[in-house]
Amino acid sequence: MPSEPAEVVILGAGISGCALAYHLEKRQVGPVVVYDPHTPAAGASGRAAGIVTEQLWNEWDVEVARATKREFADLARRHDPSAYSANGFARWTRDPDVEAAIDRAEERFRGWGVEVERLDHTALARRVPQGRFDDVRAALFSGRDGVVTPSAMTEIYAASAREMGTDLWLGTPLDSVRAEGGRWELTSGGRTVRASRLVVAAGAWSKRILERLGHPLPLCPYRTQAALLRPAEPEADTLPSVHDIDHDVYVRPESNGRILAGDGTEHVEADPETFRPGGDESFVAHVAECFEKRFPAWASADLVRAWAGVCASTPDRRPLVGPVPRAEGLFVMAGFNGFGVMRAGGVAQRLARVLGAGEGSSVEREALAPVLPSRFTGPVRSFLPRPGFTLEPGDDPRF
Repeated sequence: MPSEPAEVVILGAGISGCALAYHLEKRQVGPVVVYDPHTPAAGASGRAAGIVTEQLWNEWDVEVARATKREFADLARRHDPSAYSANGFARWTRDPDVEAAIDRAEERFRGWGVEVERLDHTALARRVPQGRFDDVRAALFSGRDGVVTPSAMTEIYAASAREMGTDLWLGTPLDSVRAEGGRWELTSGGRTVRASRLVVAAGAWSKRILERLGHPLPLCPYRTQAALLRPAEPEADTLPSVHDIDHDVYVRPESNGRILAGDGTEHVEADPETFRPGGDESFVAHVAECFEKRFPAWASADLVRAWAGVCASTPDRRPLVGPVPRAEGLFVMAGFNGFGVMRAGGVAQRLARVLGAGEGSSVEREALAPVLPSRFTGPVRSFLPRPGFTLEPGDDPRF
């Protein structure tokens, strides 16, 4: 069977893989092939909350999220205005220890140019009139944050990349992927493509793929949950996204007056092939408990549906983006710890620069230094996933 030539093959048609194809085409790095056994956003991207905030962990993350927000706004304006909107983001606590963490985070955010507003419980109630916050000690609000519909934005990236020349191989099982004669060869559905570079952007499946390629990296898939609810009184689309730190529940506005709530993260490894896709009764009960305390009017909201998805974590809660050590032409874009959507556009821009400049160029460290896979050395050890939505920097002292 004759093979087709390509410059870059991307494994995974989630929002990160499709955004990367889009940016490679803009830089005229190609031909590009995106392979996925399903359709765009069929995995975690289609199940994600879509909150995009700059209240993050280090300056690199903030710059990436800021670039992502700009890109989402631009693409939505040109293709689908309902796909992205700026609604603001608030988080709060009643815990004095967490209040101290908010103090430290606020100082860091301002140093990185993040526009945050410190709120007391009265000001928070004005921003989020649906809530009851008499016992809240501290809150932060960032008015320029937003929400994206991840499936819609993934489709925009995929369609735009296709228009510029990307070949999307979708809906056929993967027969094989391997290194062959100094190139990467992928076979699926009776077709074979040979490329100079292979990018593994397959979300929770990335761990297994990299292991089969003989280049394992520290990744741990885990299950997380969300629920769509319909309050008795429809909520306005201007409701900010919120995060109750004490209950570890987030809420964002959805279409038609509905609300989406999560987190429901499980701190054990999950199998992306066999996990339970439905929401647990215990998770729904936890959301209801939070609503009883914070949003009494939502406590009787009708449950439209609850679901689960699988994300991939790393030991230091930072993604793995860039060349895989000791594997010529192999790259990874995975391990976003549940925050791939809010980083997708900005990370894709940076990785596309690296792929356009060539492996080992100075661009690589400039664009991706905090997330390069080479920061992990030695044997890959097992670890348990931890929540990524933290106020504190990560374990790596460089953060």
